[in-house]
Amino acid sequence: MRVGFLGLGRMGSAMASRLLAAQGSLAVYDLDPRQTARLAAAGATVQPSIRELAAGCDVVISMLPNDESLRVATLGPDGLAAALATSAIHMVSGTHGVQVIDDIAQAHRAAGQVLVTCHVLGRPELAATGKLGLVPAGPRAAVDALRPLFAILGERVFEAGENPLSSTAIKIANNYVLGCAIEAIGEGMALVRKYGVDPQVFYRVMVEGLFDCTAYRGYADIIAKRDWGRIGATAVIGLKDAALSQEAAHKAGISLPSLPPWQVHLERAIARGEANLDWSVMAREQFRASGLE
Repeated sequence: MRVGFLGLGRMGSAMASRLLAAQGSLAVYDLDPRQTARLAAAGATVQPSIRELAAGCDVVISMLPNDESLRVATLGPDGLAAALATSAIHMVSGTHGVQVIDDIAQAHRAAGQVLVTCHVLGRPELAATGKLGLVPAGPRAAVDALRPLFAILGERVFEAGENPLSSTAIKIANNYVLGCAIEAIGEGMALVRKYGVDPQVFYRVMVEGLFDCTAYRGYADIIAKRDWGRIGATAVIGLKDAALSQEAAHKAGISLPSLPPWQVHLERAIARGEANLDWSVMAREQFRASGLE
């Protein structure tokens, strides 16, 4: 199986490095040549365009930063829908909205290609060690063909069915719940700090009592230590997740009452110049509002 990788940010680079090390070959493309230099040094083949990447691959994995970049990379005149061979697979792993996934699914079907969404759960450091959670959705035969890649990239696979939108809905809902969790941690941490409690004690109460899980262990530790530079996803990415949640909820005709508090906190943090800090800075906004910063 000839595999290509499109989009080499922090998460994409970690995933691509895993694939290259396991397979011994990988074609890559990114608009920024600095992003491809390290992978080229490790033996990857750098392609000069999306069209040339697609022409030589049976599978192209995209890890792009936003909906517009995915739309251009797929639907543009030299994009994947125009360049992939019939029956080739486009595996979308970035975090995207339901509308753009619906649009590119239609384009791939019209071109006789296959779309599989395989959104990932976890931070870049988990991607580097092959410990991501993977949520694939798409035609059964295509998902089965991708299993060797899943085994390289992740340790947990949550199959979401044959509709690519199913994985997208799960990824959006996962990030929405995570945003609510970070907001709740920040509010709780602000409360105990106002009473002079050592934040590390409350951290232990949460992760050894209430919530012994990766999300609470990671983000509660960041918040307790106020280590906003320990970046998994930035505040900008968190705000994007909020917008995707809004879009998906509107399309489904439901409301998300817990969304506004953490969305507002992210907007305020970004306005203060903290766009590139970890999105847990929403908790810092709670600290500020509580007179703790």
